[in-house]
Amino acid sequence: MGYRLSNEAKADLARIYWHGVDRFGELKASQYLDALIRRFGEIGDSALAFPAVDHIRAGYRRSVCGVDSIYYRVNGEAVEIMRILGRQDLADSL
Repeated sequence: MGYRLSNEAKADLARIYWHGVDRFGELKASQYLDALIRRFGEIGDSALAFPAVDHIRAGYRRSVCGVDSIYYRVNGEAVEIMRILGRQDLADSL
């Protein structure tokens, strides 16, 4: 099916990467970024395999990767990755 990132998701990726560099170093931050990108591909291949989270936002699904949750929606023939958030980010972001 494929996927695309919202502008907010792109900003989330940058935030996650730079936070990782600051806390764990560039190698670990890059490895985590790679894991997130691999998960995007898995979501694109099997979007309906991950649970719906309509209680958070109607039409959204979530896939957990490491310490972050990837929130996405299926829109026609593509998956839209909307946000990548940790627990600390969730309250004000969706």
